[in-house]
Amino acid sequence: MTDPRPSPHPAPPEATGSLAVASRRIVLADRIVPGTVVIEDGLIVAIEEDRMRPEALDWGDDLVIPGLVELHTDHLEPHYSPRPKVFWDPFSAVFAYDAQIAGAGITTVFDSLRAGSDGDRHSLGSGLFKLGEAIDRARSSGFLRVDHHTHLRCEICSHDVVEHARDYVARFDVRLLSLMDHTPGQRQFRDVEKLKDYYRGKKSLKNEEQLEAYFESRRELHRAHAVEFRRALVDLAHEHAIAMASHDDTTVEHVLESVADRVAVAEFPTTVEAARASHARGLAVLMGAPNVVRGGSHSGNVSAIDLAEAGVLDILSSDYVPISLIEGAFALAPIAAVGGLAGAIRTVSKNPAEATGMTDRGEIVVGRRGDVVRVAEFDGHPVVREVYRLGRRVS
Repeated sequence: MTDPRPSPHPAPPEATGSLAVASRRIVLADRIVPGTVVIEDGLIVAIEEDRMRPEALDWGDDLVIPGLVELHTDHLEPHYSPRPKVFWDPFSAVFAYDAQIAGAGITTVFDSLRAGSDGDRHSLGSGLFKLGEAIDRARSSGFLRVDHHTHLRCEICSHDVVEHARDYVARFDVRLLSLMDHTPGQRQFRDVEKLKDYYRGKKSLKNEEQLEAYFESRRELHRAHAVEFRRALVDLAHEHAIAMASHDDTTVEHVLESVADRVAVAEFPTTVEAARASHARGLAVLMGAPNVVRGGSHSGNVSAIDLAEAGVLDILSSDYVPISLIEGAFALAPIAAVGGLAGAIRTVSKNPAEATGMTDRGEIVVGRRGDVVRVAEFDGHPVVREVYRLGRRVS
């Protein structure tokens, strides 16, 4: 990746720590073992299977898992705008959000921020750059608990999305760029009747005439911009070596377009057909953990559990509920195709890290970052008790 423009708030060196933890359940990438994990100066230096060092922190039967890696969370923007037309101090919002993310066991997060004006759909105006500046400034303080990166979500039909994306990439470090198209009749919203039900329940557009007029305005934006702007955004990502995600692929044709554009992650494919095609062609299939925890999609699309049972689910994201990431992984563990708890934990650690080129984390193995989480179980629920990033406790 090319270096972003020099930040006015340079980040201090990351603080590191050293510790040893002993547990009867250390979750490695392929199995669970008893033993001791040793971290020195922020890195894992030893995994001593079947040896419980007496001087180590004794975590008993609590699980030791790698720090979770979150690629898609929409949770920062609601901290900045908790109510319509209400905007919180962005610096304060970043720290509140950071604390909640850390408390969920997440040690690496891709903050999802929308680029481009988006009409009636939750536009935050200049919030994109205010939040980017706030994250940069918060990082420079040295007080953030979690390692933050940007996932820039680009609505390809927005009239100013390319301008916003270019400006943001020039100023800030972007690690993931997603290509979205929420046009009525397309992808996630291909069932227009379901979309009408959504707007009738949530928006001021109530009658059929208003809905049709609004939908036609969205279709017109698609006709005017979709092809040109998608190409410009793909070129921008390639120029800066930014990993890409396709959003809501629905058909094999969508998947083939993503493959041609060298997309790495298939975010929320809406059909089994698209998920199978993505997985077969090497795209990491990402689904929302709330979909798993709730037992289905809130928008009526494909079930993440169905994809897991078919062996084509690679990554979970917390989407709109941070704690759902660990809960979703535990819910996947009984599914044979997932590969037990070790396989389920891969969907929230190793797999997302590798999909975005972060090979220094996501797994408890010698040489990786000392990002580890202590997890207890109570009445079938995972409970995050302690969180360490680079060997230093952050939650």
